[in-house]
Amino acid sequence: MSKPTALIVEDDPQLNNIFSLSLKNTFEITTCMDGSEALRQLENMVPAIVILDLNLPGASGTEILNYIRANSQFEKTRVILATADERSANELEHKADLVLLKPISPIQLGTLASRFVS
Repeated sequence: MSKPTALIVEDDPQLNNIFSLSLKNTFEITTCMDGSEALRQLENMVPAIVILDLNLPGASGTEILNYIRANSQFEKTRVILATADERSANELEHKADLVLLKPISPIQLGTLASRFVS
């Protein structure tokens, strides 16, 4: 059985890698380092889950979240916001499936993400 896909959108290379490692047992991983790249990826895939930083080069995490929520092909896609920006997280909480404030425990991220697809 194939694994569901996770799209990790995080511009910090170390965090991008940590998030990938924490999800690789449950998900096929695709990563992006900027928002514009994430939007291009989303034209060609429907991930089961998106781990989304808010402060990104290219397009913001808010733009990506709005794009996902505005397109019906992503209606089953779960979005976890991973941000250090508590104010923005609070403003977007109603659009995301889960908000995690950095620093994020890799074990916690893996556990919470896997619950969305089990």
